[in-house]
Amino acid sequence: MLKEGERLLEGLWGEVRELSLGNRIQRLDSAPTPLQFLRDFVSPNKPCIISNAISHWPALTRWPSLSYLSSTLSNSIVSLHLTPDGRADSLVPLENPKKEEICFASAHVERVPFPCALDLVLNPERKNLVAYLQQQNDCFREEYSALASDCDAHIPWATEALGGYLPEAVNLWIGNHLSETSFHKDHYENLYAVVSGEKQFLLLPPTDMHRMYIQDFPAAQYSYSSDGGEFRLELEKPLRYVPWCSVNPYPSPETKEIEMSKFPLYFNGPTPFHCTVKAGEILYLPSMWFHHVRQSPDDNGCAIAINYWYDMQFDIKYAYFNFLQSIHHGSRLMNCDASKCTLSDELCIDASEWEANQEDTKDG
Repeated sequence: MLKEGERLLEGLWGEVRELSLGNRIQRLDSAPTPLQFLRDFVSPNKPCIISNAISHWPALTRWPSLSYLSSTLSNSIVSLHLTPDGRADSLVPLENPKKEEICFASAHVERVPFPCALDLVLNPERKNLVAYLQQQNDCFREEYSALASDCDAHIPWATEALGGYLPEAVNLWIGNHLSETSFHKDHYENLYAVVSGEKQFLLLPPTDMHRMYIQDFPAAQYSYSSDGGEFRLELEKPLRYVPWCSVNPYPSPETKEIEMSKFPLYFNGPTPFHCTVKAGEILYLPSMWFHHVRQSPDDNGCAIAINYWYDMQFDIKYAYFNFLQSIHHGSRLMNCDASKCTLSDELCIDASEWEANQEDTKDG
């Protein structure tokens, strides 16, 4: 029975690609109409890349000028995320006297003047730390309001297609080549606009969730001492757990064989969708799609993007996803006995996961 279930699930991955997704992310040469966007992409939960939809933004010519950003934001205090390696909200070993365990590590966050923060982003070698300007709390409208006239407050055709409601959050991202976001999913419809540099995304549809080896990991927090220039990583108190994807899609040559044997469904399954989003382009990232993000900076050393998070519809697609999640797969890491896990149980589990994701997920 178990083997038959695995065969059916693995067949689903191929059928979804053959019937709906194809083998590459579709590109549009101009902004779609609201009806086209809703019909061809939102309803089938299908990503796309749109060109020439933000060509009217002053940001495209102004933001690559770092002097313009520093001058415009000279009086702004912003949230700066600090890590030793650029991988915030990711899985790292936590060393302690008893044993080594894997934890979910969040960045050290400081509130600093924008010019100082930008200097740290541009010079990671100076302090042996990687700085990333971002914050998942509507930071563009809260911390970068001086830049508001440089771009649209929302994406009009997306807003209309998604029910007429304005974005729940608008976030700004300014990082360097070392910043990387591990595989995760969000319960938002995401319009991700690159202003400078490039973003490289690996994407997997929600139907591939068993390939992600999702497990609960203890939450930990980096702390940084500017005096000693050192990071410490400690478990949060009280202890809490975060459901996170176990797969690293880019293992080192030394660990690649081990990683492939630990996560065969990912490495032996259908190839993830890979796409590069260039300056002036928008990626529509549908809700609940798994994504991993890397970036390539512009000539000034920065990759800059702004994303619009719209509330997802908790409709039949969400019910399908929860049903799929409730199906035990032999290789999926689960914290419950599959024989006792019901659909209602999984809805409760997913609700807690959703709440954790509001605080913990990072989109690149």
